[in-house]
Amino acid sequence: MCLGAMMTFVLITGAAAALSEIQADLRVAPGVLVWIPSAYTLAVASLVLTAGTLGNRFGRKRVFCAGVVVMIVGGLLAASAGSTGAVIAGQLVSGVGGALILPNSLAVLGATFSDPHRRTEVVTAWAAASGIGLAVGPLIAGVLLAHAGWHAVFLTDVVLGVLTLLVTIPFVAESRAPGGRIDAIGALLGTVTIAGLVYALIQGGHEGYGSTHVVIAWAVAAVGAVAFVAAELRVPAPTLDLRLFASRSFSAVMVVAAVSLFGFTGVAILLVLFYEQVQHLSALAMAWRVLVLFGVYVVVAFGAGRVIRRTGFKAPLALGLLLGGLASLGLLTVDPGTSYARVWPLLALFGAACGLVAAPSTAAALVSVAPERAGMASGAVNTARQVGSVMGAALLGSLLTSRLTAELPHQLAAHGVPSAARGPVAAGVAAGHAAAAPLPHGARAAIADAFTAGMHAGLVVNAVVFLGAAVLALTAVRNRPHQSDRPSPAPSAQSPG
Repeated sequence: MCLGAMMTFVLITGAAAALSEIQADLRVAPGVLVWIPSAYTLAVASLVLTAGTLGNRFGRKRVFCAGVVVMIVGGLLAASAGSTGAVIAGQLVSGVGGALILPNSLAVLGATFSDPHRRTEVVTAWAAASGIGLAVGPLIAGVLLAHAGWHAVFLTDVVLGVLTLLVTIPFVAESRAPGGRIDAIGALLGTVTIAGLVYALIQGGHEGYGSTHVVIAWAVAAVGAVAFVAAELRVPAPTLDLRLFASRSFSAVMVVAAVSLFGFTGVAILLVLFYEQVQHLSALAMAWRVLVLFGVYVVVAFGAGRVIRRTGFKAPLALGLLLGGLASLGLLTVDPGTSYARVWPLLALFGAACGLVAAPSTAAALVSVAPERAGMASGAVNTARQVGSVMGAALLGSLLTSRLTAELPHQLAAHGVPSAARGPVAAGVAAGHAAAAPLPHGARAAIADAFTAGMHAGLVVNAVVFLGAAVLALTAVRNRPHQSDRPSPAPSAQSPG
């Protein structure tokens, strides 16, 4: 199950590291390029809740293995692609596979380990595996880009998928929810709602949140959400039992889980862009610098299971969110000339903070429900995590872009760039090809300073979000949900499908 979780996250950072090579080879416009990683995220976030329901009904191991096979197919499609559309299609297919893997891998663990303490430990190991995937993705991509080209990057999940199947098929026991039925209407409405929300977040970051396409997507998401709630309250076997949210602690944990990936993904993207666009490092050199962020995350997340057993959930969640907010504020001291020796302690602190939050929040959600609801809880928490990840990438990325655009004219003037050259430089930055064009004296430094201002704006927002979530964790999360805050299971006849 950890191998499966890891392969779903390897693709996120691996594909992101290959974007520059793909853009140069296929001559992709920036507005289209963003959909190469976003197509994968869109499919995962939209389908992950429904995928948990399918595992409950048809068998979690079976659906998990189907997801691995689908990811292998998607990797092969992207690796053999000769056009941007084909790469995006491969990423969409891989996203379907990732959605099948994530909730069912977590549900298998929830069903296999019935003891709450043991279950908490293995779930934190599962969460740590996602950090391993994020960490090795850019490293593997950097090596492959240097020796084999961008097509080979998408073969990483093919190899991991084969290995995962070889381990899963003989050693993992099958499990399902007794008496489960498929809530087709709820699954459809849930998918449409999340797809509309995620599309609006991604496209709005590049097209503007008030553009026609994005407003339509917001409307679809809003109408879908209302219809989903109405439908789920009426069916005996809902895709998502909304009574779970009657627990204040469970609802708070969903928010905290979303915040953890909001910050982790958003800050990681800001840093990757900073090192590639401001300090002009290669993909492999960039990967080594952000490795401390992912590496510390993995170590802390893996050890968080034993910490929770002694302290409960409240302390690590609140402490992690507080440290994440402080680390974000500390990163405001970074500028284009800052050496890595000054940055890596802050990256380590932020990685530790996210490790303290991501793993316990996932475990808290899973142990807050009865074992037969493991699939539903895992689908809910994975949906929250994926939507949080999309929001972090879209909102912090769009904030960076808008602040960069607004700050650039001032910085060009401050660095002595002739007024006649400022317009073409700004247009080149907006189109994404300024780095390839000859620039007048002072323009490169102006772009770097404007870009850094955009990164700082995103870090301030992230700090506010983390500190606000720390207050929520302190006031709303029960310390030991498996002892005092587990909602009563529904009768077997109403077991969610």
